[in-house]
Amino acid sequence: MSEAVLSLRGLNHNYGEVAALSGVDLEVGPGEAVALLGPNGAGKSTTVSILLGLLDPDQGTARVCGRGAREAVRAGLVGAMLQDAGLPANATVGELVGMFAALYPKPIQPAAALAMAGAADLADRKSDALSGGQAQRVRLALALVGDPTLLVLDEPTSAMDPEARRAFWTALRTQTAEGRGVLFATHHLDEAQAIADRVVVLAGGRVVASGTPAEVAKLGGQNLIRAYVPDAVAAELTGLAGVASAIDEPDGRTLLRCTDSDRAIRTLLAAHPEASRIEVRETALEDAFLALAEGGWRGGTPGGGDVAGRAARDANAAFASQDGRTATDHANLELTR
Repeated sequence: MSEAVLSLRGLNHNYGEVAALSGVDLEVGPGEAVALLGPNGAGKSTTVSILLGLLDPDQGTARVCGRGAREAVRAGLVGAMLQDAGLPANATVGELVGMFAALYPKPIQPAAALAMAGAADLADRKSDALSGGQAQRVRLALALVGDPTLLVLDEPTSAMDPEARRAFWTALRTQTAEGRGVLFATHHLDEAQAIADRVVVLAGGRVVASGTPAEVAKLGGQNLIRAYVPDAVAAELTGLAGVASAIDEPDGRTLLRCTDSDRAIRTLLAAHPEASRIEVRETALEDAFLALAEGGWRGGTPGGGDVAGRAARDANAAFASQDGRTATDHANLELTR
């Protein structure tokens, strides 16, 4: 692989006695899209602040294209699209993108940046007359106009409908095809699974899982079985052959994470022939996220016992308080926006 677009090595950072980051390593290669996931308090915001040169780590290094973070930002090598970034009022979109272009040493044409972001039709629109999805496309144009090598995106498709989300990621894929690296945080786990080349999960200031979406999804078990099993509780079903863990769900069924789903379903029906409403499916990224949470966010080991401080307590408290929501809802609620 060519030189990494982004390289974070051994990042440590404390806020007083609270360890926000503990030994975080992260890389983004040219043309690679990496999703950054994690529960509340995981350290994602601190990581992004460091790579944007807004914060110095207590220990470790942050390099963008071989340069220090601040130098890289000044050189226009980093474009950032932050979810809560406002847009100045009383200006047209075209005027805003032109103003931002003037801040960079080697910008692209504002009209080209708008076209790349799928926002060419908004050039004459006032910034305070944009819908949420339109404003996100404009923010992407502002991130692109400096012709960056690395794009950093925070919840880029919030406020977008499904069709707009698909169009947005089509535009972003064009950027990675041209060699730009992309690091994005999202609470849409299906989006991370579909778009990212790699997924990095932070919790308690540490990287607890990293790999392709398929590799991280496997942390949720080989397959999942959901079933209504009268007069049985999760603790009892955990002991079945082929079952790694079990959890009772709000709809009255039990979710079994399996090491061998074929064996698990045979032993389930042998021990509980009255089981019904049985569903078997492959694991997804959300399942790995939930499995890591249930295991106390122990790195790469769902069901493990080491609790990664506040992140695990926040996750478990959130699960306990959200009765009636689906597993996807639980996972999405756990991601910071």
